[in-house]
Amino acid sequence: MLTAAFSILAEASPEDAKRANLYQVGMIAFMIVIFYVMLIRPQQKQAKKQAELLKGLKKGDKVVTSSGIIGVVTGIQDNAVTLRSADTKLEVQKSAISQVTGSVED
Repeated sequence: MLTAAFSILAEASPEDAKRANLYQVGMIAFMIVIFYVMLIRPQQKQAKKQAELLKGLKKGDKVVTSSGIIGVVTGIQDNAVTLRSADTKLEVQKSAISQVTGSVED
């Protein structure tokens, strides 16, 4: 089967060879577009959403960390957040905050 394909390519005219090359380039471009739409774009959207969440973080927000700790924000520094969870005071990185579930009324 492979030798038949090579013999067809050997007999092809220069226009057919150009057309085949153009088809291959088109398929590669199509795969790059699909790769971008399926993988890169959703990651960029998620990163933007997470950055907005961290930017809007304020004292008194109920949050859940990526490790599953639920707490209330008591302080915010540059790269860290202080949480109160039950009778414990924790300091975690801002990037560990995965969602804000509401706010506590002071």
